[in-house]
Amino acid sequence: MKTSDYKILSFATQGSGGDDENRLRALLSQIPAQFYPFEKRKKWLNFWKLLKYIFRERPHLVVMEGTGIAGGLALIFGNMLAKVPYIVSSGDAVGPFVASKVATLAPLFQWYERLLYKRSTGFIGWTPYLAGRALTYGAKYAMTAAGWAPFEFSDEQLQASRRKIREMYRIPENHIVVGIVGSLNWNKRIGYCYGYELVKAMQTLKRENVTVLIVGDGNGKSKLEQLSGERLGKNIVFTGRVPREAVPGYLASMDLASLPQSVDQVGSFRYTTKVSEYLSVGLPIVTGRIPMSYDINRESIYRIHGNKPWEPAYIHSLSELMENMTMEELQQKKAKVQRNLSIFDKESQIIGVSEFIRDILSQSLRNNAKT
Repeated sequence: MKTSDYKILSFATQGSGGDDENRLRALLSQIPAQFYPFEKRKKWLNFWKLLKYIFRERPHLVVMEGTGIAGGLALIFGNMLAKVPYIVSSGDAVGPFVASKVATLAPLFQWYERLLYKRSTGFIGWTPYLAGRALTYGAKYAMTAAGWAPFEFSDEQLQASRRKIREMYRIPENHIVVGIVGSLNWNKRIGYCYGYELVKAMQTLKRENVTVLIVGDGNGKSKLEQLSGERLGKNIVFTGRVPREAVPGYLASMDLASLPQSVDQVGSFRYTTKVSEYLSVGLPIVTGRIPMSYDINRESIYRIHGNKPWEPAYIHSLSELMENMTMEELQQKKAKVQRNLSIFDKESQIIGVSEFIRDILSQSLRNNAKT
């Protein structure tokens, strides 16, 4: 059979039209896949609709981006009852991620994650660590597709944006800007959201020529603003939500980017989309001792002590770095940033996923012929 003869169903549990679906559409752009319009607010209705579709149409393969339980259970039951194979693509370790938010749900989602991967035919991990986790849990085949920066700016555009953003927020020319881009979603269980580590580090900083730039919005923004207070207000800038296409300009205005990943079964498995975006504009990164910091772009990364960015050891180490870093040192780091790492190359990932799916379909056809 030709690839075009196969019936492939795809969807993203984040919801139709979201970033995850856009990623999956790109990865499957060389595969004739049909996309199911997954409605994020009607998860359990989607479960029944997907299961009904799988039983009625009997697709040769289903590809799911994300690990939402409604979509995942539809795949599990479709596989158990209708023998329809499926592939999962994910950027998180499901069980530990849910446990970090609601501890009582940990056993349920650890069981769900193991079953989801055990019954899968293939797994596409956003990192090689996640691919290894899926294989350990029983996925038959696996590969890595780490994502890519969704924009390309020339050096001239980045320099112009740097000047524009700094002028907009009245950041002095001699200030070192340490920043972060992301959703400021407050985690009640641990008392943290992106940017918390920077605000806390600023509380003990003695030097005055450092500005923190926090780009993004969410229910954590007001908490960070309250934490900043009047004393730090002039040196901490909150931009709120900015258009996706404007993000490179804000990154260009920074001298150092924060990547606050926890050294545990949540953060150690991840890259997050921030990595490719930071590197694409030539930004040095400060992070904890996560595996990625030893694998990618090592010479342009500051590794600091502390296992969790909301804990005193991490914040103290970050503050110490910010107290002693110089613009000359940061420029040397920036010169070593590898902006076009092959692991974040979009076209090679599309080709790799296409080959991965074709091989799985071919193997499935061979297995069916034998039976």
